[in-house]
Amino acid sequence: MKITVLLGSPHKKGSSNLLAEQFIRGAREAGHTVTVLDAAHMNIHPCLGCEHCGMNGPCAQKDDMGKIRDALLGADLAAFVSPVYYFGLSAQMKMVIDRFYSYTMRLSGKGLQTVLITAAWDSGEDVFHAIEVYYRKLCSYMNFQDRGMVLGGGCGTPAMTARSPHMREALELGRSLQVPRLPCGEPSGLRPEDRPV
Repeated sequence: MKITVLLGSPHKKGSSNLLAEQFIRGAREAGHTVTVLDAAHMNIHPCLGCEHCGMNGPCAQKDDMGKIRDALLGADLAAFVSPVYYFGLSAQMKMVIDRFYSYTMRLSGKGLQTVLITAAWDSGEDVFHAIEVYYRKLCSYMNFQDRGMVLGGGCGTPAMTARSPHMREALELGRSLQVPRLPCGEPSGLRPEDRPV
């Protein structure tokens, strides 16, 4: 499986990226190919709402969003990694998602699998409510297949995160990913004439 990890934290060594490292480790142990894009530090601009793309490209802006587009369109699974800022995604991650607009038709047609990895200082019950609702609605609208979430409460600093159970949770999420089973019919690459009789 090809996995694209989108990092949305302005802190390269921050808590959400620390959880992402564990997820990546687990996914690689499971035999998957992982590409990591530090979206928070790429040259990406907000959507202009100009309608040049008509939701099916090309985007009028010439920035690094093309790299993210190509990576997602070539991936089987995407991991959205973000700290929780004011009960939502970071501005950097939200900007990336807003720019999906220019290739919504192609991206939503993939049936892309996704995971959400977040970190927040607070560990209260309602801290992740808004971000979880947003993520689930995004999955519904874009035809993404949710494969799991790591909601890292009590991860205010990397030291706190390193001691938290969320490190193991992120690792196990990566390890748990399996290549999806094919629908009923011929196994991949097997022609009808090759079937045993």
